[in-house]
Amino acid sequence: MAANLMTCSDNSVVGIHVKYPAVPDRPRTLVADDDGDILAALCLLLKTEGYDAETASSPSTVLEAIDRSHFDVVLMDLNYARDTTSGQEGIDLISRIQAIDPFLPIVVMTAWGTVDLAVEAMRHGVRDFVQKPWENSRLLKILDKQVKHGRAKRTVQLRAAEMLRTTTHFKLELSEARELQENLLSKKLPQLPGFQFAAQWLPAATIGGDYVAAFPINDDHFAVCVADVVGKGLPAALLMSNFQAALKSFGLADYSSAGVATRLNRVLCANTPLHKFITAFCGVLNVANRTLVYTNCGHNPPLLMHGNGECVRLETGGSVLGVFDDFRFQEASVLLAPGDRLLLFTDGLTEAMNESKDQFGEERLVELLRNYRHLGAEDLKEIVMTTASEFCQHRFQDDAALLIVEIE
Repeated sequence: MAANLMTCSDNSVVGIHVKYPAVPDRPRTLVADDDGDILAALCLLLKTEGYDAETASSPSTVLEAIDRSHFDVVLMDLNYARDTTSGQEGIDLISRIQAIDPFLPIVVMTAWGTVDLAVEAMRHGVRDFVQKPWENSRLLKILDKQVKHGRAKRTVQLRAAEMLRTTTHFKLELSEARELQENLLSKKLPQLPGFQFAAQWLPAATIGGDYVAAFPINDDHFAVCVADVVGKGLPAALLMSNFQAALKSFGLADYSSAGVATRLNRVLCANTPLHKFITAFCGVLNVANRTLVYTNCGHNPPLLMHGNGECVRLETGGSVLGVFDDFRFQEASVLLAPGDRLLLFTDGLTEAMNESKDQFGEERLVELLRNYRHLGAEDLKEIVMTTASEFCQHRFQDDAALLIVEIE
């Protein structure tokens, strides 16, 4: 484990609690890595280039620093002493940073970057990546870009907050927008012999970027879908409205979830702003033979709880939507039996945090489904949402939505 304090060549001390003397408008950077040599090298580079740098050598000290100080950017490793290869410790840390300061740009520095890990990090707020060993000029260019982006975003957010406080008309428009979203997402669910549906949507702000739906394609086929735009608020709501319109226009008419995912992806790639994307799960329910053909587009895998207590995660599919325009999606099929319960949900549910910053998590969700699998869709929905809401003291950090399908 690297030491928490280090001395640079000019004998100034850098560490978790000690910073370079403040210089007006110097970008404040938090550098996190458990390798002392790497911290020393980055410390020297950043100071030379006019940055005010502070270092941390563990996830806990990163959170302590962000909780007590303001930073323009975080440059962090994904791997620490507890987990040196998978990056999971770093992924968890990203979520905790975002919970403290959602507008703080994060740049990840790792030697273990993979496509899957990159997508997962993007979902949690990472703005860019630097591979070890780094190239100084590229690293400095990335940090400069993110500092400018972060400062601009904070300025915009402050102005937006002021507008919300002072402009009654804008507040009214947001209220009307929420009402429209509620009508779209909470309208009466379909009645289908042998199946019962229940859904709920809780935006973290006035409006949000989550979507759940169940609607008929024809007499023999029904669509079930859940989707989540990265981010929240008005931008996410606008992007989700585009997704919903595109989904309904395609109509799943060919009953191919992979085909619909491909077309949705192409539309979103052509119209989605940079650094925005959508995770989604699209399924086509064949009423006659009780099968579900589905494609998971980078979304939290829905949980199929069988009557005997066995839980299956529906993962087959591919990448998120709106990033890779030529991605080829896959689909899979599952048989639904009487007594089964299918839960589609967004990550705002499992990532809800309590006062100790612990997440509700998928494990608790699975245990709820297993313990209450005998309940109907509506009662099971109430159990899940009430339990998650109480866990986070009724303060969801992100939009949360779910859809439960009961197979009778």
